[in-house]
Amino acid sequence: MQGKVVAITGASRGIGAAAARVFAEAGARVVLLARSGREIAEVAEEIGGDALAIPCDIGDAGAVQTAMQKIGAACGGLDVLIGNAGVIDPIARISDARPQDWSAAIDINLKGVFYGMRSAIPMMRARGGGTIITVSSGAAHNPLEGWSAYCASKAGAAMLTHAAHLEEAENGLRIMGLSPGTVATDMQVKIKGSGINPVSQLDPAVHIAADWPARALLWMCGPGGDAYLGQEISLRDEKIRRDVGLIA
Repeated sequence: MQGKVVAITGASRGIGAAAARVFAEAGARVVLLARSGREIAEVAEEIGGDALAIPCDIGDAGAVQTAMQKIGAACGGLDVLIGNAGVIDPIARISDARPQDWSAAIDINLKGVFYGMRSAIPMMRARGGGTIITVSSGAAHNPLEGWSAYCASKAGAAMLTHAAHLEEAENGLRIMGLSPGTVATDMQVKIKGSGINPVSQLDPAVHIAADWPARALLWMCGPGGDAYLGQEISLRDEKIRRDVGLIA
């Protein structure tokens, strides 16, 4: 990753912030994108070097396009896009969910992935290739009570990722997804507090640390990910954990 330009959405905390640290340690120039300008600025300052923080509402097409233009101007291009931004809200049964809350989840979890891809793909074509990884979820493939917005948006993002691979593999782009399983982040605290569906009942001790999916994302950008192009890797798979070096 030495000298590569890596943009990470939802980089203010959790998997996104952990990925920013891991990629920077591997020699990449990291660009952190999130709505919270203060938080990503703090992470960028912690990372040091030439890390760049760009406040951006991932659910706003114009904001994403502007952010990508800033990346091009500051960094000369883009090599990797990690589509990590996501929200669990609203946690509510379909009959109780407010339409505006449900729509907001789609804007971030699904449309945000599209906006990022749409802006990044031409930049990567111009460089002769690149890698796009969507952070997915088991919820993309399994319905859960109270999570209709999250499940539907993640399912859409997973299919969008497959479609992007179909369209762009011939242009040298490496596109795939990562389903990390349950991760010890603020989202899990919110899920636990909801008391809805079996995920909220999990013992916090079973959640993996955020640096595990971060390290998996880095591994996917190298030769190890080549066998999984157009697919979705699950960190629940022990073989994947071994290949990444997370377990012996």
